Amino acid sequence: MSQSEKRQRTQLLLGIRCTPEEKKLIQEKAEASGLSVGEFLRRCALGRRITPKTDVKLISELSKTGLLQKQLFNEGKGVHSQEYSDILVALKKAILKIDFKE
Repeated sequence: MSQSEKRQRTQLLLGIRCTPEEKKLIQEKAEASGLSVGEFLRRCALGRRITPKTDVKLISELSKTGLLQKQLFNEGKGVHSQEYSDILVALKKAILKIDFKE
């Protein structure tokens, strides 16, 4: 489908009136979720899930922390092994709580 055909199939929705503060907040939330303002507003209006980009970063950091914790667990040779084990379980639960369904 050519660009002109795509453009003909879409319709422009009328502008939305909001305060400058509301506009800034909407733009910040759209940017945090990795979406354009239009896509962000469509998802909000249609009740679709919006997954912030920070969730991806959070999982990455939790995974790195888990790997470092596992190294400490393995190198500890029994010293504080229960505490390390508890932390590894808590990290895994935290990662699994983050939901990415669209």
